[in-house]
Amino acid sequence: MSEKSKGELLKEKLFLKSENCFNVLGQDESAKAFLFCDNYKTFLDSAKTEREAVAFVINEAINNGFAQFDSSKIYKTGDKVYYNNRNKALILAVIGVDKLENGFSIVASHIDAPRLDLKPRPVYEEGELAFLKTHYYGGIKKYQWTAVPLAIHGVIIKKDGNTVTVNIGEKENEPVFCVTDLLPHLAKDQMSKTMENGILGEALNVLIGSIPFKDDKSSENVKLNILNLLFEKYGIIEQDFISAELEVVPAFKAKDVGFDKSMIGGYGQDDRVCVFPAYSAIFDVNKPNKTTVVVLTDKEEIGSSGNTGLMASYLKNFLKSLCNSQKQDFIKTLNNSKCLSADVSAGFDPNYPDVNEKNNTAYLNHGTVLTKYTGVKGKASTSDATAELIAYFRKIFDDNAVIWQTGELGKVDQGGGGTVAQYIAHLDIDVVDLGVPVLSMHSPFEITCKSDIYMTYKAILAFFNN
Repeated sequence: MSEKSKGELLKEKLFLKSENCFNVLGQDESAKAFLFCDNYKTFLDSAKTEREAVAFVINEAINNGFAQFDSSKIYKTGDKVYYNNRNKALILAVIGVDKLENGFSIVASHIDAPRLDLKPRPVYEEGELAFLKTHYYGGIKKYQWTAVPLAIHGVIIKKDGNTVTVNIGEKENEPVFCVTDLLPHLAKDQMSKTMENGILGEALNVLIGSIPFKDDKSSENVKLNILNLLFEKYGIIEQDFISAELEVVPAFKAKDVGFDKSMIGGYGQDDRVCVFPAYSAIFDVNKPNKTTVVVLTDKEEIGSSGNTGLMASYLKNFLKSLCNSQKQDFIKTLNNSKCLSADVSAGFDPNYPDVNEKNNTAYLNHGTVLTKYTGVKGKASTSDATAELIAYFRKIFDDNAVIWQTGELGKVDQGGGGTVAQYIAHLDIDVVDLGVPVLSMHSPFEITCKSDIYMTYKAILAFFNN
């Protein structure tokens, strides 16, 4: 074998390398990645709404020794607590060895995902068919939600305060629902429109029944029959929909993708593909140097608004309560804290190469993605992490054999997007984005790679154990 040239040696020394994880991982660690993702698919199927995600993680947390947070209690090293915000957002924490003034190690992910929400008065009849009116949530391509099997998840809070939990369309013997679409033979006008306007928001009506109530004297007999079925099953009347949170989501389960089963396809991976590594990592932490915190937040897809989104004060209040109980300076603690905003990145798709700048895009199977800034066009709505913080995480990842890469959300003027990083930064906390590259993001069936999910877990665990 000939010796390497001077140029080849310099390239090895100086060039930034990006390698496929499966060219680096040994057989044992590859098996660990696949096993890790089997558990991830279970979570994905069990947590199609933010409420379901919170309930699932709380149950897992209790099994891992976490107890409900008590603001009056003084916690010691190794104590594990959780704080439930209105069943729609969740904070997990493990108390560290260092005093809080040395800072928290925080990971923030969001548990909401694009979907169809039912309107307050959803049930109607037209053409002797019954439908539900919806209002889409988050950024979706509306045409992707037609002619696919859908399930209905959520809660109905009755006037007396009792809660009715709804989850229909997931079991093998249960019915599913759908939004209808035009047949190609009659879609000439529709197909001449832009993709954005081919399906309008007000046309995302969910088909739910066709049998009329057997009473010739009344109108809207199909609607009546459906409401009667719902009354018999759930004890609800039409007015109860006003105080309900019902979400229409894809009815299918997460699946392995590819002959090699190297990928996962499923709904809601933005951002539950980062939620799972985050809470899995904090479960594997016992007595960290710094107090570790995982916040699983709501409303990111619509701007983090509301009292369960990170524009609210619940994370700040939780951290302040910890500092007050330990008699630690809150401002100093925040200033010394660091955070990974764990959110997905756009993976390079060879079918649509023109939207990316190839030197600064994320590739599937090349590890977790460290993203210095997100935002739109001129970096609008981003926190833009400092060079010092990037260097801090580079060292942690390299020292712990984490395979990682960098990426942007498309070409500069192509579009873009934001994460919760900017709201963490508002607390005077150093923050940078990290996450899994995704194909078909915001669709009913998003694609991720198992190696990237596992590397995101390794990255977060290394941060917590640093």
